[in-house]
Amino acid sequence: MRVKPPPSTVHAAFALKGLRAAPSQVLGNIRLVPLLRDRVCEDLRLARRKYEETLTVVDLGDRLAYCSTYVPHALVVSWTDDASPVGAFGTALAGPSDEKRLSGALRGVKLLHRMVKREGEQRLRLLPQHLALEGLLALHFKGPEIAWTEYSRRALSRGLSPRGELTVGGRGVAWLEEALRLFEIHEGQCGVLLFIGDALASMFVVSHPDDYRDLHRTLLEDGFALDLLRAAEWSGQSPVLTGELQPESVSSLADLRSQVARIREEVASFHVDIASGLVGRSLSIERVYRAGPFLLDRFLTDLDPGGENHIGELILSEDRTVQYARTYRLSSAQTRRVYLLQQLAACQWNLDLTAKALRTSRDALMVRLERAGFGYLIAEHVLAGAKKRTR
Repeated sequence: MRVKPPPSTVHAAFALKGLRAAPSQVLGNIRLVPLLRDRVCEDLRLARRKYEETLTVVDLGDRLAYCSTYVPHALVVSWTDDASPVGAFGTALAGPSDEKRLSGALRGVKLLHRMVKREGEQRLRLLPQHLALEGLLALHFKGPEIAWTEYSRRALSRGLSPRGELTVGGRGVAWLEEALRLFEIHEGQCGVLLFIGDALASMFVVSHPDDYRDLHRTLLEDGFALDLLRAAEWSGQSPVLTGELQPESVSSLADLRSQVARIREEVASFHVDIASGLVGRSLSIERVYRAGPFLLDRFLTDLDPGGENHIGELILSEDRTVQYARTYRLSSAQTRRVYLLQQLAACQWNLDLTAKALRTSRDALMVRLERAGFGYLIAEHVLAGAKKRTR
């Protein structure tokens, strides 16, 4: 099987340039922090294209495919090169459906060409969140480049294929659908930080307030890590955060307005501070597409094996303003898998060197790989010996 060479990456810190937070809205253990724009982008617009089939197969090229049982929609991105407003909106912007539907025994399966596909001179289609997840699955997908004797024939011939991860749809998140229905959308709102049990679960940003109104409820169609939802079940009600009024400083309505503005700013700033697992974090960024003056990237936060980690997609304008973002918080198990793969790749898949880097034994490393779901990479008799010696 031929595999694409690893893409080049750049490193940068994640910044909410062009956005400011408003005080949060809380229901149960769901906290929504609105993200507002003072300067709206008119030359890049996004619209949803709905899909109905239960199984999606995406042709990635080079004899590789991405399969998912949950791709409810695509995003269609339209832009102009000269800063003039995009001429079509809503359904007209989304354009006709692009999938190929199968019939007969494969009824209910749709085929798509590429995660990101250009559909005209100034329009492309992307699969939100799946673009980032496919990048995660592709990490070190080729497997060992040297035929170390400890590895299985499958690992040496097929690498990590097939590789998969499990997510839970947003409709399975308690309180989320009700919160999206009840809470107002602010004037100028173009995004939201979503906290579940006061853990940052995701961020969603678009370029224009009208597009956000159309796409607000697509949060229900995002995927979330299972352990995040399990932890949230025990977290209880998220507290409503308020500031302290200073009565001695209030002698007029203007003073009161000033105090309220100060409190709102302090509370909003606190919400950004507790999103520091993403905002301000160093990213490994892979360039996916250049759309005129805009750049489409996908990223992984610099991995913290014991902490919070995110993947996601970004569209940035030339001045680095965030025009689109969709993120996914990795589970602890997903983090462990990525970390192990990174360590193996850094040591050229040499088990002795990797064990030394991780300050463990070679046998313990092989058992750790099996527990992470990578036992198939190790030759069966080698893994059996390692398990016997570590009992």
